Amino acid sequence: MSGSVNITSATADPALLDLPWHLPLDAWPNENIAALPKGLSRHLVRFAHLSGRVVAIKETTSEMAKREYEMLRTLQSLEIPCVEPLAVITNRTNEDGEPLNSVLVTRHLKFSLPYRALYSQTLRPTTATRLVDALALLLVRVHMAGLFWGDVSLSNTLFRRDAGAFAAYLVDAETGQLYPGGLSKGQRENDLEIARVNIAGELMDLEAGGRAADELDPIRVSNGIVNAYRLLWTELTGSESFASSERWRITERVERLNDLGFDIEELAIKTDATGSTVRIQPKVVDAGHHQRRLLRLTGLDAEENQARRLLNDLDAYRLAYGDPASDEEALAHEWVVRVFEPVIRAIPRDLKGKLEPAEVFHQLLDHRWYMAQNQSRDIPLAEAVTSYVQDVLRHRRDEATVIEPATGSITLPIDVTNDDVAAAAGDTSADDAQDWRLKV
Repeated sequence: MSGSVNITSATADPALLDLPWHLPLDAWPNENIAALPKGLSRHLVRFAHLSGRVVAIKETTSEMAKREYEMLRTLQSLEIPCVEPLAVITNRTNEDGEPLNSVLVTRHLKFSLPYRALYSQTLRPTTATRLVDALALLLVRVHMAGLFWGDVSLSNTLFRRDAGAFAAYLVDAETGQLYPGGLSKGQRENDLEIARVNIAGELMDLEAGGRAADELDPIRVSNGIVNAYRLLWTELTGSESFASSERWRITERVERLNDLGFDIEELAIKTDATGSTVRIQPKVVDAGHHQRRLLRLTGLDAEENQARRLLNDLDAYRLAYGDPASDEEALAHEWVVRVFEPVIRAIPRDLKGKLEPAEVFHQLLDHRWYMAQNQSRDIPLAEAVTSYVQDVLRHRRDEATVIEPATGSITLPIDVTNDDVAAAAGDTSADDAQDWRLKV
């Protein structure tokens, strides 16, 4: 590195100084560049290696880089799903002293992909709809935090697999504007219209390039974000009135929100002058209901739908093997040790970058269920693991980048014995393992 640069970073990493900031980003040597799929961007974006990890580097103006860095930090504090900002690099010059663009450095979100990399040949309508549904949920969360995004699109979003659905993460926040008092309906509708138009354009672009299935209708799919958004917004924020004799509807409303993955931290309940009518209004709604329960019980961190699926298997395990008087946390720990961890240890080292562990476990449960249906018999979990690894996981492309340490040393995986995988079925004996039934 020649010349001087200014680095603004919340977590100082000395390795930042080793990157070739004196070169334009498009001229960086291959040794610094990580080959990962990228989405569309109005700015030049490249992935680079940094301290054994991957970072995304975007060239932009100094003002925009600083603004987006602060916005992403604020969104993180508000628990909005977004990429993690690492640094802003300004005052860059080349070897001749000529100025270069400033850059924003963010941490690459492991196991995430841009929407164009989530399909192998052509985008199917069902996949497009799931992507749009995930983006609708993200937009609702963004608006509830008081953020006007200003450039909602599939291209400005990263997606992670989430137990048959997708979880969406905000990537580009340079047009965002935060309003602490909340957004007006007009601001929300403006963002929604931007989303609808951008998504339609992105899907039409795929269609023109022969990358969309013939049955995919860009207009219908893009209109889907409007419907999905409004249904979610009404459920999360709308008031509801009912007769005082129907107070069970208060519990029903809370349960519906929990099913959507949200917790109510405050619920306003009012009655009319006669006391015959009750009106309820959610005041504070917090996303991540199942994520928090799974983390509290097991220490496992997963996406919302993955957490829901793992909790279902945990509940089934408790019904099959638990003592009604047993402590919930103790049984959860037992499930992790006897079921979840042995399954993950059974994944060969060269396949661990295919999917994140929670998604592997979810797909294994699906695979075991389909095996049982096709063969009309109960499938031991050990047999399902072997089949899933060989017939499904081995043929998937990697969705995480594994970077070997410079020394070449890496922690060896725990050897998995037959007893380990049998224990994943819920007991340490292979005979008892045959009796473990998957309840879905």
